[in-house]
Amino acid sequence: MIANNIFRWIGSLFTDLLFVPFNVLRKNVATADFGWWVSNVINWGFLFILLLLFGYWMKESRKFQQEGTEDRS
Repeated sequence: MIANNIFRWIGSLFTDLLFVPFNVLRKNVATADFGWWVSNVINWGFLFILLLLFGYWMKESRKFQQEGTEDRS
């Protein structure tokens, strides 16, 4: 019963909270012309976060490589 409640909570989290911006865009694009730029702001945010994380990962990788601790057995 507890596992069932956990999965219901996860489903509620996504449908009631995390997908709200997408639902607003979907409803308003049909009534007004938001354009391609506004519709993809969320995707740009994800891309920006991904690039920041990739840069951090590469910086840390370079640090470990210079210290000689990378691929140590």
